[in-house]
Amino acid sequence: MSTSFAPEGQELEALKKQVDGNSILVTGGTGSFGQAFVRTVLEKMSPRRVIVFSRDEFKQSEMQRAASAVNHKKLRFFIGDVRDQQRLELALRDVDIVVHAAALKQVATAEYNPFECIHTNVIGAENIVRASLKTGVKKVLALSTDKAVNPINLYGASKLAADKIFTAANHLSAKTGTRFAVVRYGNVAGSRGSVVPLFHRLVVEQSDSVPITDPRMTRFWVTLEQVCDFVLSSLSVMEGGEIFVPKIPSVRITDLATALAPTLQQTVIGIRPGEKLHEVLISEDEGHLTRDCGNHFVIAPAFDNMFGAKRKGVDQGVPVDERFSYVSDGNEAWLDVAALKSLHGA
Repeated sequence: MSTSFAPEGQELEALKKQVDGNSILVTGGTGSFGQAFVRTVLEKMSPRRVIVFSRDEFKQSEMQRAASAVNHKKLRFFIGDVRDQQRLELALRDVDIVVHAAALKQVATAEYNPFECIHTNVIGAENIVRASLKTGVKKVLALSTDKAVNPINLYGASKLAADKIFTAANHLSAKTGTRFAVVRYGNVAGSRGSVVPLFHRLVVEQSDSVPITDPRMTRFWVTLEQVCDFVLSSLSVMEGGEIFVPKIPSVRITDLATALAPTLQQTVIGIRPGEKLHEVLISEDEGHLTRDCGNHFVIAPAFDNMFGAKRKGVDQGVPVDERFSYVSDGNEAWLDVAALKSLHGA
């Protein structure tokens, strides 16, 4: 996991011009990504203020307590829900950049609660767009997932719909100049939604075994630090309508279980409803729009030359083969058991 996405050189200077002295709001700011991203921005940049927007008052109070200990005077907190457009409009006043991380992310939860999933992930995305246009936000970068590619569950389908909402929103922003783009990545190591906490808990409880859905299963794997750096890097080059995809390694679920719970037997329980054997970050149908930009890919907007200008985030890349796809079991980079142990401190 040595790949670094931290902005450097001209990219870093461009990012500082956009961030320093400006206001950033992070929806879902009390989640795993939100907390890590806020710390990264406050440590590496000089924004005028960073606003945490979420509906969890307890997690906000914990973040406030931690911020007070290190005297982060630029941090602000705003209780609200992305389902509430009027509340969003209040929160987005005098905000320059929005990083949209709020979502219902659990596959099983979405399957059992489809209305809730749609209201947060799809209507919430629409509310972000409408509120950002109304308040004159400069840039909106939304977080997506590999599950949005060829989705087979409601969570993935809702994120695909959200991606379409954000990329198409650029057609509505001619007068305000607001730009919308998307970052798409895989499973985040150690986040609350990953299988890692489960494996750790089973080890602590001295369980007899760990559940494995299918021994053939693979997943894309990325750290929170890498995701935060990649989001910042994407902010520096986005011009509207792009989907940014980092080049990240894959893991075999059996290797992950061996690394984190080496003494426990692996019990195959079968693939759960809405779960894929392998994940996809770029489908073959997106190949003709995709460019290789070194440590990441960029999927250009389906409507080319949306703003009638060259795109530094897209045009500097190399076109991939039209039949190209980026699938977890066909990846060139892999994390073996030793690398996973090192990554997770096992």
